[in-house]
Amino acid sequence: MTTTTADKPGVASAASPVTMLRVGVLVALMAVAAVAGEALQPTNRLSETKTPIVLEKQVPEAFGEWRLDTSIRPILPDPGLQAMLDVLYSQTLARTYVNAKGERVMLSIAYGSDQSNEATAVHRPEFCYSAQGFRVKVVDREVINIGGTKVPVARVLAQLGQRNEPITYWVTLDEAATLPGFGRKLQQIKYGLQGQIPDGMLVRVSSISPSLDDSFSVQQRFLEQMHAAVPVEVQARYFGADRASPKATASSAPV
Repeated sequence: MTTTTADKPGVASAASPVTMLRVGVLVALMAVAAVAGEALQPTNRLSETKTPIVLEKQVPEAFGEWRLDTSIRPILPDPGLQAMLDVLYSQTLARTYVNAKGERVMLSIAYGSDQSNEATAVHRPEFCYSAQGFRVKVVDREVINIGGTKVPVARVLAQLGQRNEPITYWVTLDEAATLPGFGRKLQQIKYGLQGQIPDGMLVRVSSISPSLDDSFSVQQRFLEQMHAAVPVEVQARYFGADRASPKATASSAPV
């Protein structure tokens, strides 16, 4: 006589009420999760509720001691990466400025109206410069005071042959300045829980110089004068809104 699985003591049939109940509960939970996920999807685009970002107009071609220099352009992505950036970002700005001393600062800004995911990380200097053959290393991460605002920045050095290019950069989400990685992810989660889609930008300045200290000092001066030149109503979108204390120095403890 043949004994089936259903006949064995203690073994439930594939179609037993217990199994069917478990399947039903699982299906119900999956349906609830899908509905909840859809309901929690951020829908409020902050870029549509605030002063529009217009990089070309809001960052003047001349401010403080700096004037536009058309003889040198900042490092730009290769055509393949540029095509991807054109999809990810709403606007980009690439300029070189020079002062009466002949000191030059290259400025690059990439703005996107949707910063709710990690796709925009492709424009980070570590990736952008490396893709073009540069050796890139992070020198430091710190908080600097720019026009009375505390801005967390990454100090990076890009090298190609005899070219040494110290770089300072940060990213923003809405009015929060941060750095790629854990800090940016926390900000994304915060906005997501509020049902908001933040806009934001990557701001990068660099100089060609063998001296890190001299370059970062020039960049600090440039950024302070740029902060003063950007319209007040959008300053926080470029530099963040975390105000520094009156006693804060140009830089403080690492992030």
